[in-house]
Amino acid sequence: MDTRRDFLQKLSLGIGATALTDLPASARELYSGPKADKQLRVALMGLGSYATRVAEAMKDCKMATLVGAVSGTPSKLETWKQKYNIPEKNTYNYETVGKIKDNPDIDIVYVTTPNSLHHKHVLQIAAAGKHVICEKPVADNAKQTREMIAACKKAGVKFYIGYRMHFEPHTRELIRMREAGELGKIMHVNNYMGFKSGDPNQWRLKKALAGGGAMMDVGIYALNGARYATGEEPIWVTAQETKTDPVKFKEVDETIMFQLGFPSGIMASCGTTYAFNNYERLYVVGEKGFVELSPAFGYGPIKGRTHLGPMNQPVVTHQTLQMDGIADIILNNKPDPNVTGEEGLKDMIVVDAVYESIRKGGAKIMLAGK
Repeated sequence: MDTRRDFLQKLSLGIGATALTDLPASARELYSGPKADKQLRVALMGLGSYATRVAEAMKDCKMATLVGAVSGTPSKLETWKQKYNIPEKNTYNYETVGKIKDNPDIDIVYVTTPNSLHHKHVLQIAAAGKHVICEKPVADNAKQTREMIAACKKAGVKFYIGYRMHFEPHTRELIRMREAGELGKIMHVNNYMGFKSGDPNQWRLKKALAGGGAMMDVGIYALNGARYATGEEPIWVTAQETKTDPVKFKEVDETIMFQLGFPSGIMASCGTTYAFNNYERLYVVGEKGFVELSPAFGYGPIKGRTHLGPMNQPVVTHQTLQMDGIADIILNNKPDPNVTGEEGLKDMIVVDAVYESIRKGGAKIMLAGK
């Protein structure tokens, strides 16, 4: 497995989209009500493997449609024009993307470029007056994220993060059970996400493009999962890093274990790695019961069980639900399930603290006021 994309893709072979009407109430509620009179018109910026996944998933979308593409590689633009029937006038490179402000046929741009380019590209799109979706992690740090949020507010555009799990049925059911009190008081969370990284020359191992290693790439799932599993924001963080290959992972982190403390006294024990496979789980323990998702964060199929037995949520294509869900939020003025830029900021504040704790030898970092 050469990359995280390859790893997650192999988990999802053979998985198709389920009709929104087949979803349980906890997921279907995101899409209830009449459909909009028009579709949300989307351009993808950065035509790598994940953009392709989103484009393929959008073929099944009812409320979002792919109409544009942005890339620094002319051959990719030519391929995408043919494959997805994208008009020439809706294609841009990174130097001309500012002209998108004059294109009334594009409503929103989904930034899927390497992590450390997110900040620059979101600022570009906001300045062009278009709504923005940014793939996670939102930026290299909380400072950049605040600048992105401010730029979008100044421009009067909406800013979302590609947190697809917030639209996934098993995850929605976990959140519903917690909010309904079916688990009782939450006592502990144990979760982790990782895989064995392959190609040593990939951009994810270059700090200048990736911003960080496993923590930024897939540790964000464990962090975000701990937050939605508890419904609380952490007040302190401790973290430890190990490396088995200091040459390959010279620029970025390989394995990080981190612990989160919450106001109610809940502790979450989390981990992330680029060193080995079969490392993906979210386990929430309450006084009345539990939920375990394993796999918990990959593209699918997500599987789960609770104290009541196996979870029977439908298998879906996450990106289809995500893109239709965001379209529904914008076009029908629906409440969003915690996928705004502010949600991304909350994660980046903790990521900054994780790295600070590591620099300080695993010291406890208090988050109040950060």
